[in-house]
Amino acid sequence: MKLGFIGLGIMGKPMTLNLLRGGYELTVFDINEEAVKQLAEHGAKSATTPKEVGQNSDVIFTMLPNGGHVKSVVLGESGVIEGAKEGAIVVDMSSISPVDSKQIADALAEKGIEMLDAPVSGGEPKAIDGTLAIMAGGKEEIFNKVKPAFEKMGKDITLVGDNGCGATAKLANQIMVNVNIAAMSEALILAAKAGIDIRKMYEAIRGGLAGSAVLDAKVPLILERNFVPGGRIDINAKDLTNVMDTAHALGVPLPLTSQVLEMFHSMKADGKAADDHGGLVQFYEKLANFQIKGDQHDEA
Repeated sequence: MKLGFIGLGIMGKPMTLNLLRGGYELTVFDINEEAVKQLAEHGAKSATTPKEVGQNSDVIFTMLPNGGHVKSVVLGESGVIEGAKEGAIVVDMSSISPVDSKQIADALAEKGIEMLDAPVSGGEPKAIDGTLAIMAGGKEEIFNKVKPAFEKMGKDITLVGDNGCGATAKLANQIMVNVNIAAMSEALILAAKAGIDIRKMYEAIRGGLAGSAVLDAKVPLILERNFVPGGRIDINAKDLTNVMDTAHALGVPLPLTSQVLEMFHSMKADGKAADDHGGLVQFYEKLANFQIKGDQHDEA
């Protein structure tokens, strides 16, 4: 199976490297020419357009910032749809709305091209070590064809349902992750301003009911004041906007998610759009005029 990969950013680049290590022949494209060059040095073939990726691939993966980008790359002028052969498979691993995902799948189906929506969870660390959670939507037989490639990038790989179901599962995932980060941030600022050693508190609670993958992933980084993005605030704000749009269309009130989305907008306005979403703790630090810092605690 010849593969294509479009979108060589924080997530896409390590995912592509894992496919190359898995022995796959890959054609890659990104508007960032340096990223394409780096992947070419690892054995990938470079393409100058998404159409060219489609022409050279049986399965084309996309990992892009939003639905607009995916539509442009897949359906636009010089898009994948212009080059892919009948029977090819497009696998969108971006986090976009189920509505956009279904629209793309329908447009591809008219050309005899299959699609899976297969967003991921786990951030950059799991993209690097190939242990992403992958939640897919589409036909079972198409999922089974792509699964060997998924296994080079992820660990927990699940077909959730038909087209759009993977995207919907990712929306639910993003609610749980980001509301969890907000709850964790509230707890950390309370404890820190009370004078507790946050490292010791973390060790005390991580094995109990309050323990979580979010806690383990984000607390050590917060204590180091390391907000280099694995998942950017602006990208997660985009995801939660998709959550709220979908929820409103379904008549589902989401009061907690809407509050966290407003916090993210505040962070963006404060110039922190490119921080990791664990950097949401800074929103609480500003409110409390207090900064969490390792074993120390200092007024901001």
